[in-house]
Amino acid sequence: MRIVGLMSGTSYDGVDVVAAEFTPDGETLRMRPLGHRELDYDEALRAEIGALLPPAATTIEAVCRLDNRLGEVFAEAAALGVELAGGQADAVVSPGQTVFHWVERGTVRGTLQLGAPARVAARVGVPVLSDLRSADVAAGGQGAPLVPAFDALLLDPAGGPRAALNLGGIANLTVVAPDAPVLGYDVGPANALLDAASRRLLDRPCDTDGARAAAGRVHPALLDLLLAEPYYAAAPPKSTGKELFHAGYLDDRLTALGEPVAADDVLATLTEVTARTVAAECDRHRVTEVVAAGGGVRNPTLTGRLAALGAGRWRLRTTDELGVPAQAKEAYAFALLGWLSWHGLPGALPSVTGARRAAVLGSWTPSGPARPAEPPVPPRRLVVSD
Repeated sequence: MRIVGLMSGTSYDGVDVVAAEFTPDGETLRMRPLGHRELDYDEALRAEIGALLPPAATTIEAVCRLDNRLGEVFAEAAALGVELAGGQADAVVSPGQTVFHWVERGTVRGTLQLGAPARVAARVGVPVLSDLRSADVAAGGQGAPLVPAFDALLLDPAGGPRAALNLGGIANLTVVAPDAPVLGYDVGPANALLDAASRRLLDRPCDTDGARAAAGRVHPALLDLLLAEPYYAAAPPKSTGKELFHAGYLDDRLTALGEPVAADDVLATLTEVTARTVAAECDRHRVTEVVAAGGGVRNPTLTGRLAALGAGRWRLRTTDELGVPAQAKEAYAFALLGWLSWHGLPGALPSVTGARRAAVLGSWTPSGPARPAEPPVPPRRLVVSD
């Protein structure tokens, strides 16, 4: 079965597109990557998304316009994915752009992703799976993170506890260990605050290669203020996003500090926050290895600091070494979730999200796939082949 996976994360800088072929082999599911691409959003679309995100006020008209605008972009991305699949795909997974994750006192009440899946289905002519988080939320879960289902199949815990780390707008961690439930949760900001600071202080979308952070120095008082965030001390299951870690959040902390901080020092300090919070969680779970992916692996200042903090306890490497391109891992993970949903298998892990039960994820457009006469054996391992 060939599936196209799309992913637009909390950095909302573009959409990752992948195509993969899945072949069940007993309890093993074989995934053959067929290619991946990145489509950057133009500045106008980035601004339109940013203007709608919390804490900004918005209107139903703005939501409707952005929903359909994103649907057009995702439709274009899906068409590219079909090309990567050799001109024929069985399904497209288009999880949409998260614009709000409604959390009250640690409980997720709802979640909203935009991306007009009907526009995607109309463009490519195959079933489209969208709205992947709501079923888990309805079952009492966080609706995030969902990628641990992929990590749990891909990583072999036999050699000791291992962690999968995604450095997107938010840093999230999956921990697999022998004879233990899979754990996974959002640790805190990765690129979210770094990109907000770059826009505010440098008038750039990001600090390319972490160069300005590398030129700065960690500001101790600002670091202490940022690390005092209660979210870090909350126990999992937990999830977060730009409803908490946004530009206004950073502005408030800089104002509370009461003294000016050079732009490079702000970026250096934010990098340290991400590195320390991630490293602390890796140490807490006593992992032996951290396999990283996401846009943050392009930042050598951040990855260098993470490697230094883990030295002697755990090693840091990327999913590229496992055959999964680090920049496209989440899109491949959503393609896997599409395969599971197609076959009526759960994609969310209750041990990760806190749900009462494992939910089959997503809504199919236009009419949903035909179910196989006999459901396949749920896979226990994922092998990536050439």
